[in-house]
Amino acid sequence: MSIVVVSDLSKVYPVAVKEPGLKGTLSHFFRRTYRSIEAVKQVSFEIQPGEVVGFLGANGAGKTTTLKMLTGLIHPSAGKVRVADHIPFRRKPAFLQQITLVMGQKQQLIWDLPALDSLKINAAIYGISDKDYRQRIGELTEMLSLQGKLNQAVRKLSLGERMKCELMAALLHRPKVLFLDEPTLGLDVNAQVAVREFLREYNQRYGATILLTSHYMADITALCQRVLVIHKGQLIYDGGLDDLINTFAPYREVQVELAHPMSETELSFYGEIEAVEGLSVRFCVQREALTRTVAKILAELEVLDLSVTDPPVEEIIGRVFSTGVGS
Repeated sequence: MSIVVVSDLSKVYPVAVKEPGLKGTLSHFFRRTYRSIEAVKQVSFEIQPGEVVGFLGANGAGKTTTLKMLTGLIHPSAGKVRVADHIPFRRKPAFLQQITLVMGQKQQLIWDLPALDSLKINAAIYGISDKDYRQRIGELTEMLSLQGKLNQAVRKLSLGERMKCELMAALLHRPKVLFLDEPTLGLDVNAQVAVREFLREYNQRYGATILLTSHYMADITALCQRVLVIHKGQLIYDGGLDDLINTFAPYREVQVELAHPMSETELSFYGEIEAVEGLSVRFCVQREALTRTVAKILAELEVLDLSVTDPPVEEIIGRVFSTGVGS
């Protein structure tokens, strides 16, 4: 049975329209006119218990609005949504016990107090017993490598340590469903890796369901086998990451290391040139022409090395966003 069920979910915001100048200001003050902005348009998908799903989209595509509807922070304009067998916007305590929302650009910890004090407040809010509190703090501290950090004021922690403490606070009540909005935003590479490893371990240990948005494609490729892509409020892709590559990148990259330099005019006979750096040349080749092109390169050019790869996932996602293919 699906733990997240979304059917034709939509959100429309009324936005006041103001004409320029004094006349426009007076008119806006006494008689406002509005236009409708469709932030989310008839989005439908389901997520199974224990799945880790990437939720991708450009800025303003509707990702955060969708997450807010899934967590009950805002009411949908149309459609239906159920999370852990609850209707989110009713915000029932039994529902709130089963979900959490972590936003990389927001914090719930009290800035001037030790993180441990905020964690004790969270434990009281969720009615966690002293025994469970101590056990969970110990377990999460070990998983997040936060030994010796929880008694320091939050403002004295590094950004990575603060994010780990935010995760601890969000997971103290051991929710079934994690909604993570840019959890590695602004973190250095080492901190990003640490957060990814923790989320993977947490998912495996507790079977938690995770819906993750991120601009760092390394987060998605490391954690998610399935991705949802939203573009201008509409869901344009729901499937495997590998299938996304095959669908939106019908070409391969051929990297060639030449023994001798050649002009771009000469090289252009072997495929579309993406880049030339000294003796290294990168071609863009349609998949159906790949075997023929590689054979021609090896037969006619003096090649020291040759490799064939898929284009970077970032490039593929960028293409999806820019074209909106699939809508």
